[in-house]
Amino acid sequence: MTREVPDSCPGVLRLHQAADGPLARIRVPGGRVEPVQWQALAEAATELGDGNIELTSRGNLQLRQVRDAGELTRRLEAAGLLPSHSHERVRNIVASPLAGRVGGLLDVHPLVPLLDNGLQGVARLAELPGRVLFTLDDGRGDISGLGGDIGVHAVGADEFALVLAGGDSGIRISAADAVDIMLAAAHGFLDLSAGAWRLREVANGVAGVIDHLGLSPSAEPLAFAAAQAPPIGWLAQDDGLVSLGAGVRLGSLPARLAEFLAAIERSLFVTPWRSLVIPDLAEGVAEQVVRVLAPMGLIFDANSPWLLVSACAGQPGCAKSLTDVRADVAAAVESGRVTEREHWSGCARHCGRPRGQVTDVTATTDGYRVDRL
Repeated sequence: MTREVPDSCPGVLRLHQAADGPLARIRVPGGRVEPVQWQALAEAATELGDGNIELTSRGNLQLRQVRDAGELTRRLEAAGLLPSHSHERVRNIVASPLAGRVGGLLDVHPLVPLLDNGLQGVARLAELPGRVLFTLDDGRGDISGLGGDIGVHAVGADEFALVLAGGDSGIRISAADAVDIMLAAAHGFLDLSAGAWRLREVANGVAGVIDHLGLSPSAEPLAFAAAQAPPIGWLAQDDGLVSLGAGVRLGSLPARLAEFLAAIERSLFVTPWRSLVIPDLAEGVAEQVVRVLAPMGLIFDANSPWLLVSACAGQPGCAKSLTDVRADVAAAVESGRVTEREHWSGCARHCGRPRGQVTDVTATTDGYRVDRL
């Protein structure tokens, strides 16, 4: 298989020319963002963009209407958000956001920098398509259901299932070998890809990668399902501290709110459900965070209708959209009309649609069409 069009996934160094202006996508491996980075992002969004930071379905970040690409690059490099020019678009790593704090079989967060450094350390791996996704699941099943290309899923305190093309390969590996095997699988994908963007697009791709690794399945494969809801609200950690799960309306975080996140002085995690996890808080601090940030728009109520909806960019960000989808979905939520999980799309492409059971609300020339599964 060969690509009919070039890989156009945006980054920081190669912006996407959206209808409302240049868009930059910032890779955040494992979703982890430090306080100084939130401050840098807030300032960049205000001074160089449209004033908002978008959260993506891969736990990455986006800035819209970028006015000075060179200055943005300089600022993100200084904040540690652009450690590589050659590999920036291949650093797509998602990890269970609550790993090591609330439940799970194995803390996968220490694997994130090892995998990230391993990707950046091999020149050839810069050839990976920007759509390839690495997944690290601590065994709770929240990440393996995202349909990644290469990943691991904890099945014990020191053992992983090797996940290929979103499915359990049946191969079991030790935690110590996990990163090396994932990197080897990435090489195997490149050997086989012939221009394909995703492992599932390669004929016999999983079998070919397994053959490349020289490993044999030894267990009955597990079945993975997409997580239906993000972790929201008060989450008691195993060590007695508190994590707060916070929803973000339509995944768009105002820069002013990002400044307040920086002031918490904690490493925060962006989730692939366009939400946040604020970890390692004493109870009193957690209560104060909720009191301050809930009125500013963060959602700590798991029953909020805002958590039921997602939407594409819509107008004016997308030239193909037939309407201002986000304004329409906001009106629907605020009027109380949303009672089930819905994804609103400005055209039939359904960009940004989450995995799993969801009702499609699609704009047409005659209004919205509702398709319930």
